[in-house]
Amino acid sequence: MRAVICGANGAMGKLIDGILGDEVWGRVSIDGENGVPKTFAELGKVDANMIIDFSHHAAIADVLNYAISLNCPVVIGTTGHTAAEKELIYEAAKQIPVFYSGNMSLGIAVLCRLAKQAASFFPDADIEIVEAHHTRKVDAPSGTALMLFNAIKEVRPEAVANCGRAGEGKRTKEEIGISSLRLGNVVGVHEIHIHTATQSLTLRHDAITRAMLADGAVDAARFIECKPKGLYNMESILG
Repeated sequence: MRAVICGANGAMGKLIDGILGDEVWGRVSIDGENGVPKTFAELGKVDANMIIDFSHHAAIADVLNYAISLNCPVVIGTTGHTAAEKELIYEAAKQIPVFYSGNMSLGIAVLCRLAKQAASFFPDADIEIVEAHHTRKVDAPSGTALMLFNAIKEVRPEAVANCGRAGEGKRTKEEIGISSLRLGNVVGVHEIHIHTATQSLTLRHDAITRAMLADGAVDAARFIECKPKGLYNMESILG
């Protein structure tokens, strides 16, 4: 692999850099620290065959344009994309392989499957999602929480997300509440609470270290390295 890391000076970028070693052929970081180019224009075209992005969702247009200019795959690990930014990702997947996931953990991919299966077994249950992250996280709810909601929505098409429930009004049967906690240095905790009148089931995933996400991003890059154009995610790896 000959990778360019976007967000190279960030926590995730550094972890991925450490895993790939001499497979890193370029780095970009908006802060420009450690002599790293701030922009793709400053970096210039390099003989890369993979872009791995852990920068900021607002940079997605530049990331995709650079990947398309090199005609190479891109792994997108950033979260918090707007609807317009997501549309750019979907359009880019018509030209190059794009791996896009709200969470790069294999465990979360398994949790999504379990959540969907459990929701289908308990069609009348109340379901709530709770996520916790460190105080520096800027988006809420987390991309992973939205992944879990969307997985459940596949078997409950009528489901509606209620993010940060507040005010007056009874809970409707269609809604799935999503609550966000921001605490200290929590790497990531995601819980799905499924309650009927007679029993409850809780599914939970704890991220122990961010290295889990870096490993997943590298696995994703190796997975799509020789894939045809299209949109891929962790479910593609589970296959």
